[in-house]
Amino acid sequence: MSTNRFHTPVLVIGSGIAGCTAALTLADLGAEVTLISTGTRLDTGNSPLAQGGIVFKAVDGDPRLLEHDIMVAGHHINYRRAVRQISVKGPQAVQGILVDRLGIPFARSGKPQCEWDLTMEGGHAAHRIMHCADYTGRAIMDGLIAAIEEAPNVRVLSGRTAVDLLTTHHQARSNEFRYQINNQCVGAYVLNEHTRSVETMLADVTVLATGGVGQVYLHTTNSPNAIGSGVSMAQRAGVRIENAEFVQFHPTALFHRSQRRFLISEALRGEGGRLVNGSGEAFMHNYDRRGDLAPRDIVARAIVEEMLRTGEDCVYLDASQVEQDLEQRFPTIYQHCQDMGIDIRVEPIPVVPAAHYFCGGILTDLTGRTTLDRLYAVGECACTGVHGANRLASTSLLEALLWGRTAGEDIARRLHRQRPMSKRLHAAIPDWQPLGDERNDDPALVAQDWATIRHTMWNYVGITRSTGRLRRAFEDLRDLSRHLHDFYKRTTLSKPLVDLFHGCHTAYTITQAALRNRQSLGCHYRID
Repeated sequence: MSTNRFHTPVLVIGSGIAGCTAALTLADLGAEVTLISTGTRLDTGNSPLAQGGIVFKAVDGDPRLLEHDIMVAGHHINYRRAVRQISVKGPQAVQGILVDRLGIPFARSGKPQCEWDLTMEGGHAAHRIMHCADYTGRAIMDGLIAAIEEAPNVRVLSGRTAVDLLTTHHQARSNEFRYQINNQCVGAYVLNEHTRSVETMLADVTVLATGGVGQVYLHTTNSPNAIGSGVSMAQRAGVRIENAEFVQFHPTALFHRSQRRFLISEALRGEGGRLVNGSGEAFMHNYDRRGDLAPRDIVARAIVEEMLRTGEDCVYLDASQVEQDLEQRFPTIYQHCQDMGIDIRVEPIPVVPAAHYFCGGILTDLTGRTTLDRLYAVGECACTGVHGANRLASTSLLEALLWGRTAGEDIARRLHRQRPMSKRLHAAIPDWQPLGDERNDDPALVAQDWATIRHTMWNYVGITRSTGRLRRAFEDLRDLSRHLHDFYKRTTLSKPLVDLFHGCHTAYTITQAALRNRQSLGCHYRID
């Protein structure tokens, strides 16, 4: 057998909070897992960048209030059963995994009525968000990575980029499997970035945990790996994608030139920070009665409108009235702004919106199962229906944690009930066949294609949309997609080429969904 070919009971693609939680849950239940990550570490995705916190529960603990806030933020097109599941079982997952199992050092209140220092963010009607200062994602990832490294039955492979899912309808060479009604996922082709060879990773169950899509936009808070690879691979395999038009823009990213916009946490406004224009005038109450704590889609559009009204390049976040010690409560933001020459204790922070969170994705049920047998999806690449048309602040980490655990438990039960992949199916899946041998993945060509994708998405499929803009984006991305398909077939495979292919496909998928949906709602705001 080829050294580039092996079998694993469970293959987890992606190593953020969702992927690591799924892998750890499976390991705790005795399953063998292979966890792959692009880059050299497990923390190269969006999870460690999360600042604000993770939803827990308010002092009164009534899950119906959280359910109400999630539904309002999502404009009531959320899947209510999923919203109820996260409202009831989410806090249990935080307590069981993060507090009891991993001992994440969340901030404590020192008050008898509540052990934790719970904060509030936009769209929430109560203080219910646990945090580790302003580096919550980093703290959670540190705990998960330490546990993963100690788990003897989790095999971690870094420097791996998934190229395509393996399915019985698309890859199997035997008629025995091609004529079966149910299509099944049986693993993935994976590029080994160290050897530049493609590995055939066969799996009884595959989990996509590939994160978000922010890098298909010109301005984003996302990590460089957030290109929608899971959505791209799933869509090509015939898996149902839902709510792809709903891309949330974070209202407050630091206004400066960089590849990734530095996030200014919504928790800063939750603690009393105010958005002001260049004249120092607070403006949010002119756009929504909830003012600075309105849901993110409303705040992002209000900032754009204020910038258009005043002709300014940004607005400002004034934190000078926050009662807490900013250096202690928001050390990451404080230090980063200090490095940029901004003392947030006395100076307002220049901010603009940036692409932040993907509310849609690969459709799953309440256990993380997709419409393709043996394929699960968890985290930001999945659409559980929790977020609807707009995500409520700090629900993303909770969704990743809960569905990572739920999927892991469901897969463990499945592995116990069903037989492993047969040797006949093993043999029916061929190894990767190189598409081309030209070494013409010129960095200048790749960079130009990325520039086309990002400018097109920012200008035409961004915060405000219209039929004319979306049609223009559709035509431009369709032409680029055709070009890349030809380029892909002629050129030796490399990570930059795979990423570009995934990114273009994801952008095209988002644009098509936005063009189909004529209703202006939440993150999908149509000016016509």
